[in-house]
Amino acid sequence: MTSQDDTPQQSGRTSPLHDAHAAAGASFTDFAGWQMPVRYSSDLAEHHAVRTAAGLFDLSHMGEIVLIGPEAGVALDYALAGKLSALAIDQARYSLLLSRSGGIVDDLVVYRTGEDRYLVVANAGNREIVAEELRDRTAPFDVEVYDESDDIALIAVQGPASLSILLATPGFTVEDGEFADRIAALKYYRSIPAEFESHQVLIARTGYTGEDGFELYLAPDEARTLWDALLEAGAEQGLVPAGLASRDTLRLEAGMPLYGHELGLDTKPASAGLGRVVNLAKETDFVGRAASEEGPDPESRVLVGLIGEGKRAARAGYPVLAPGIDGDDATIGIVTSGALSPTVGVPIAMAYVAPRYARPGTELHVDVRGTRLPFTVAALPFYSRKTTSPRKDG
Repeated sequence: MTSQDDTPQQSGRTSPLHDAHAAAGASFTDFAGWQMPVRYSSDLAEHHAVRTAAGLFDLSHMGEIVLIGPEAGVALDYALAGKLSALAIDQARYSLLLSRSGGIVDDLVVYRTGEDRYLVVANAGNREIVAEELRDRTAPFDVEVYDESDDIALIAVQGPASLSILLATPGFTVEDGEFADRIAALKYYRSIPAEFESHQVLIARTGYTGEDGFELYLAPDEARTLWDALLEAGAEQGLVPAGLASRDTLRLEAGMPLYGHELGLDTKPASAGLGRVVNLAKETDFVGRAASEEGPDPESRVLVGLIGEGKRAARAGYPVLAPGIDGDDATIGIVTSGALSPTVGVPIAMAYVAPRYARPGTELHVDVRGTRLPFTVAALPFYSRKTTSPRKDG
């Protein structure tokens, strides 16, 4: 990811919070056609803030597609790999949009926001593809599909102080009860409709950092007011604005795949460790079912974690090598994401390797710019809220 200065020559779409980022001194990068903040101060400081206190992220580049109608649930059951009709109102679920050959078109979070209403959150670069696929796949059902991405801004508060920061922010209300009671009781992967200064906001206890946190969906015109209010309320608790660079190292430590790195059209869910997301037990057919039942080739590479020593990181695209083997036969995999972990203090990476080399504890090498460095296969995630120690076994 390359940072860019905020100059008039930049092209691409901008977030409704762009002026706030520029005023805070953010550096920007092009991400899926958007100019988004990559960092404000330093990647390391923002990363540590999320692990120890909280970070505030602008995710307004994400895609939001709404399905409304009496057959919205069964339509999604056909379109996606999970059984979304089984969601309770206000519940969310991680799911996959598969191709007919079983590859991953996109990974999504789906919220059931009403009896006949669902919100599908797609990756920014796949927004149009997902909207088109959902329209096509749900055409036989009694449901309407609306791409509401341009009408929704998304702000995320992530970190151990995120709940107390929301509670300290004035202006939130809910219809049925006290906001403090309802938000404190909100379970992971659940959402609640609320208001902020009389404007609608959907608050979900979800995130992409491995920490407790909340994602807030609201109208773009109201985003700046909420952003400023959260920063003011969280200042004493260590809240800082955080960019895409820290978001990437946070999700890597948490073992969360990124589309275009760990996931793609050539990736089968089982190879990526996401076989459980494909619900083969549901009675109805779904796009990609036949290919999913066949499963990936037994020799297909599988996703693993890697932990190294020293300070040299394995980056995306670096070859993974079998020790003791030279030449072309030595390459048994490829790194998809890698960094020097700010939390555990060692190089970590995710990589696809041949199945025979996938057992935790297996010693491998990574070609880091011409030098073979030792790495050990590790169980994912590298970091969880309960432990910050590198994991080298199952």
